[in-house]
Amino acid sequence: MLDAGRHPNINILAYSEIAGVSGQAGSFTVQVRRKARYVKEDICNACGDCVAKCPGKAPDSFDMGLRNRKSIYLYFAQGIPAVMTIDAEHCRFFTKGKCRVCEKTCVKGAIDFDQQDEMVEIHAGAIILATGLDLYDAGRFPQYGYGRLPNVITGLEYERLINATGPTGGHLLRPSDQKPAEKVAYVQCVGSRDLNHCSYCSSVCCMYAIKDAMLAREHDPNSRSYIFHTDLRNVGKGFRNYERRGAEEYEIEYIRGRVAEIQEDEDHNPILWYEDTEKREVRNLQVDMAVLAVAATPSRGANALSELLGIEQNESGFLKVDGTAPVDTTVPGIFACGFALGPRDIPESVASASAAACRVAESLGYS
Repeated sequence: MLDAGRHPNINILAYSEIAGVSGQAGSFTVQVRRKARYVKEDICNACGDCVAKCPGKAPDSFDMGLRNRKSIYLYFAQGIPAVMTIDAEHCRFFTKGKCRVCEKTCVKGAIDFDQQDEMVEIHAGAIILATGLDLYDAGRFPQYGYGRLPNVITGLEYERLINATGPTGGHLLRPSDQKPAEKVAYVQCVGSRDLNHCSYCSSVCCMYAIKDAMLAREHDPNSRSYIFHTDLRNVGKGFRNYERRGAEEYEIEYIRGRVAEIQEDEDHNPILWYEDTEKREVRNLQVDMAVLAVAATPSRGANALSELLGIEQNESGFLKVDGTAPVDTTVPGIFACGFALGPRDIPESVASASAAACRVAESLGYS
């Protein structure tokens, strides 16, 4: 990210959205709405003085709402560009007409409450879409109790808890009582491979569950992990060895069987009811925390962007591509890569990004 931010030929328009696109391959005109940060990007140096003094608070979306941030904030520590943003929905000046503490605190004069959205016009020969992914709503599975049972969380929430920069400083603590979670169950295919929700496999869940279980043991030698699965789809290079390593070195227990329901006892310990399909028995397991591997879906706004660009989508909402050109969308001159095209892991996303860059060079006559 730092390399991209410093590169003379890369212009990053963060905190912006596409408002309109016209033209054709070789000559596109893109209208971009740059949202008002109420902070001057060319002056702010992210010193943090304004954050320290700001009295307003709001849920931190980067930390999945597991903690609050200030009303003026840096989205995350390594974000590019490294400048602050004022959340107008929670800023006391915008909601109550008083405060302006950040303006008084900023010695560089970077705060600008009069800033307005700005329209920018870009002329381009080609367009690459890399719109990423979002998670399916775990609340659509009431049998798992997400949002109702405090110690049932999603995989992405787990990632923030186990991260050293996360809300618990990297300690795997239960949301209900902040006690260490030593017994953790990972429930696979929550929405994925399900004709009632997302019929496709989300591709990355098996591997990140194994990785997360390994991290739990590295943080706490007493940790015990259980991965409930239909079958493990670890098809990448070295993935099967990684799976075996999880069992042999980290004592991960792989349980073949879908979880039917999650209940809890009086101490908010999740109790997972499942059918062990190898032993053909209905069983239950009590743990300290349950982690749901929720289906990965096309990013929010992908539908609107596809309509704006006139690009066709497949039945799952991913961008449709030419069968003989795997990164070419249905509109000439517009290419796509990564999860915008369908479920794929990081190496596959990097490979498709390289392919998209090559197709752009070829389409513009640089091959």
